[in-house]
Amino acid sequence: MIGCVPHYLDLVKSCVGHFPKNFHPKTVLDLGCGNGNLTTLLIKNFPKATFTMVDASAEMIELCRKQYENYHVKYVNSYFKDFPFEKDSYDLVVAGFSLHHCDADEKQSLFNKIYNALKIGGIFSSCDLMINKSHPDHPALVKQWKEFVNNNFSNEAKWNWLMEHYKAFDKPDNYFDQIKWLKNAGFTKIIHPFKKGYWVHLQAVKE
Repeated sequence: MIGCVPHYLDLVKSCVGHFPKNFHPKTVLDLGCGNGNLTTLLIKNFPKATFTMVDASAEMIELCRKQYENYHVKYVNSYFKDFPFEKDSYDLVVAGFSLHHCDADEKQSLFNKIYNALKIGGIFSSCDLMINKSHPDHPALVKQWKEFVNNNFSNEAKWNWLMEHYKAFDKPDNYFDQIKWLKNAGFTKIIHPFKKGYWVHLQAVKE
């Protein structure tokens, strides 16, 4: 991920590092947990919290299961659309490079579910690529991205694999559209602690 995603480490650190000083979540939901990069950082700061890690990949869930044996962690092998978001259940919901797998309608529905699942004062924190593939700047973004990846790998095999996956499965949406959808879901306090071009960390609070 570090070699394939520009600003990856900065985005992940930002996603878990811009909470209010008095914010101490007891319940955390990690959507699209992957190999657990976000939860690994969060669990160091909130070791007594209960974490729910959701991912469509059973392999990723098993990988995470081996890491957190000494903590309060629940594992759910599920797609977002099938996950039962319980009302007023979480203090914190995080999503690190997972929502780009959802199309525009799915994101809007998901933002509504996240808002309802958060407690008052709860935070939604997400980092991702936020530019639609039809955006005028998208070709330039892809060109810069290619240069970044090829500088980190000895040949173009990694880039070719990445673009094959990107074209088939990724559905990024524009930054301003996602802010609008978050507002439509009910969020009023929305900030972007980290933003480099279209690589963005968004954080929204349920007030």
